[in-house]
Amino acid sequence: MRYRIQTLNNISARGLERLPRERYEIASELDRPDAILVRSADMHNRVIPDSVRAVGRAGAGVNNIPVAELSKRGIPVFNSPGANANAVKELVLAGLFLAARNICPAWSFSRSLTGDDHTIDEAVEKGKKKFVGFELPGRTLGVVGLGAVGVEVANSALALGMKVLGYDPQITVQRAWQLSSSVEQALSLDDLFTRADAITVHVPLNDHTRKLVNEARVKLMKKGGIVLNFARAPIVDDQAVLAALDSGRLHSYICDFPNNALKDHPKVVTLPHLGASTGEAEENCAVMVAEQVRDFLENGNIRNSVNYPESVMPRAPNTSRLLIANSNVPNMVGQISTCLASARINIADLLNKSRGEYAYTLIDTDGAVSEEVQKQIRRIDGVLSARIV
Repeated sequence: MRYRIQTLNNISARGLERLPRERYEIASELDRPDAILVRSADMHNRVIPDSVRAVGRAGAGVNNIPVAELSKRGIPVFNSPGANANAVKELVLAGLFLAARNICPAWSFSRSLTGDDHTIDEAVEKGKKKFVGFELPGRTLGVVGLGAVGVEVANSALALGMKVLGYDPQITVQRAWQLSSSVEQALSLDDLFTRADAITVHVPLNDHTRKLVNEARVKLMKKGGIVLNFARAPIVDDQAVLAALDSGRLHSYICDFPNNALKDHPKVVTLPHLGASTGEAEENCAVMVAEQVRDFLENGNIRNSVNYPESVMPRAPNTSRLLIANSNVPNMVGQISTCLASARINIADLLNKSRGEYAYTLIDTDGAVSEEVQKQIRRIDGVLSARIV
């Protein structure tokens, strides 16, 4: 079978190389694609054809993708968590140094100097005391969110001699294994804000994390604290942080999201969304998501989907594979099995996983599953999509 992949942004060639041309047609303009690969393009107002079976985001955040709509259609949305973790980690560490040593205001001061070299030397000696900073060893970094990026930031901050507090009530077993045992668990967000000299956030944007850094929590921080945001802009309440900067409670705010309120403030450093902007990160994200989309199209396996459960099952030899996305309601597997049994089709292997409102089933059958049987399964109340690979 030949698959058609539509790209809505320039996707790294290294990633597209994982989709062999003898089986995949790839183009930015394509009728009836089987899958869409995207980076930052806004898909919310785009008509997504009925032919689409998967959407792959070459990056971590999926705010530009209508995930809820696609979930109802049985379409998994894949992302690439961790593929850009090192790039973001390096920028967070750079942000710590920028804040601790007042590098940006000091650089601006130096660029504003005029006169001959002797005059500049005198101005430097008089002006440098305004930019006295502090060193990081012994200070405490609070890391909110211990996913791929948060774990790397926490471990690297320890290597710099910092103390590290971490908070993530939903940390996965995989990330827990990667996290240094020297990272101390904060009892709550308020506990973390109270004890940290600097706070960095690494959580997705949702209703629970919007304005996570707010007026009440900033007031808990030690005088002279630092806030870093390389996750999503609305996670930090800009007005609360600006008020704390103006009052002297906060030392600086370093973020990746310029706006008119922030960009000219003397205690704010805003970068133009550089978190994952390295060649290596773009390649890693593209490779990861291309491999995941290919495995789903060819084998039905789901890895790193934001809306459907992790579902990976080895292929049983000499079988057909049936893939079903459905609402997470009782007796769905029973109805599907009954449908297969009525057609005298034997199940060789089966995997059923659920995640919130949705579930996903992989079934390997002895012998082929006819189009008529597939239609019967699609007619079951609650089935969102079904196909054979």
